[in-house]
Amino acid sequence: MTTLTEDIAIAEANGRRVGWRGWAALVVLMLPVLLVSVDNTVLSFALPEIALDLRPTSAQQLWIIDAYPLVLAGLLVTMGTLGDRFGRRRMLLIGATGFAAVSALAAFAPTAELLIAGRALMGVFGAMLMPSTLSLLRSIFTERNQRRLAIAVWASMFSAGAALGPIVGGILLEHFAWGAVFLMAVPVLVPLLLLAPLLVPESRDPRPGRIDPFSILLSMATMVPVVYAIKEIAVHGPTTAVAVLFAVGVGFGVLFVRRQLRAETPMLDMRLFRRGTFSGALLVNLLSVLALVGFLYFVAQHLQLIVGLSPLQAGLALVPGLIAMIVAGLVVVPIAKRLSARIIVPAALAFSVVGYIAIALSTDPDAVGVLVGAFVSLGIGIGMAETVSNELILSSAPPEKAGAASAVSETAYELGAVLGTSVLGGLLTALYRANLVLPAGVPADAADAVRETLAGAVAVSGDLEPAVGEALRSAAAEAFDAGVGATSMIGAGLVVVAAIIAAATLGRTRHTPRR
Repeated sequence: MTTLTEDIAIAEANGRRVGWRGWAALVVLMLPVLLVSVDNTVLSFALPEIALDLRPTSAQQLWIIDAYPLVLAGLLVTMGTLGDRFGRRRMLLIGATGFAAVSALAAFAPTAELLIAGRALMGVFGAMLMPSTLSLLRSIFTERNQRRLAIAVWASMFSAGAALGPIVGGILLEHFAWGAVFLMAVPVLVPLLLLAPLLVPESRDPRPGRIDPFSILLSMATMVPVVYAIKEIAVHGPTTAVAVLFAVGVGFGVLFVRRQLRAETPMLDMRLFRRGTFSGALLVNLLSVLALVGFLYFVAQHLQLIVGLSPLQAGLALVPGLIAMIVAGLVVVPIAKRLSARIIVPAALAFSVVGYIAIALSTDPDAVGVLVGAFVSLGIGIGMAETVSNELILSSAPPEKAGAASAVSETAYELGAVLGTSVLGGLLTALYRANLVLPAGVPADAADAVRETLAGAVAVSGDLEPAVGEALRSAAAEAFDAGVGATSMIGAGLVVVAAIIAAATLGRTRHTPRR
């Protein structure tokens, strides 16, 4: 009986399909994917309780969400390249150990500042996890149709985690403090640490180049200032500091690209970006995730703070859309064998546009059914688009560079997550402040907290006279929903841009698999 490593070697040589061991390895690799997606969704639903407990400012609320993807985005390319060199399974195990330990510490953070610091450190270890899972799939599943299905499962697991997150998180938040949502990392990652050495074969670049510390620094110096500048402009508008941050990030980015083009064995092969399919699929990923995360950012607050649902009820309200996302990601696999990606992806994203427009045109703030239906439509589009685009990214790269290509794909994903909360979330905050009219009777010393966030307004309303508190909640809800309407139209526009990019750049998906 052959081992899984031998199965993969045969498949690489002959283009044959792997057996049951490959699918067993896939199950193990889905554990960190499940964890990260659960973590993202749970945090969105836990944010109202975190806001009421730690009383963060609006900027700190965004940082609680964004500290993790900001650090992760800055390190993904580095960790993916290191995985190619030192072993993708090794990086996966190191990342899992660190992620579980830091998550347990973040659960007991007493201040917003310490929680932000914990989220940032989670980003360091998270950067080891995600490129490793996708690149290991590329090395295990070398036959195109098997790989497409495996990637569909990988993409669907994000959705499955997002579906499970609100339910499990809602139950935890009903009975425990918000810190419980971080402790979920431990029971999820312990089986990975036990089973991965047994089922997942090691994989690396057989001819790795030398480690280039200067390129590593340049990649971080490019990503961090640019992402930070985007966050700042979303919260504070255009300033001199924002312009300087953009200039610094772009300047270091130019130096990074020039160094990679001149290197004999570059950290990141820039020639990949000359392929329209590769670059187009990356942009589709980025814009799709931006739209999804931006939607979750405001819908979680609306359901809990305006409609008045509990965390569990709010999570259950979104489950139909998340299930639709999972099913759509799997259903698109046989369709992708017959139709061009430039047809499938734009058609899929049309569903997402309809979902956003439904939110923008809704006139009843308590109509939970509209939100549920809109998220189902959004989920269908995102589920199909993500499966097709991720498979195109991996199939466009040489197998030995799977880690670097996966890291670029994950960078687009995490950058989209940052933009979703910073741009759409920041815009929503700005519109909330602009539309908020304070009712008479709100104390002057509480006005700043009311204007900061919707959660701040709800918290203050509970300390006021019943009539004044009710008037404040109504005014805050009206201002927030006015911002949601405008933000939804922008989200729809971004999805339209993604569909146009897909139609212009994505080639046909039917071709002979790489061998």
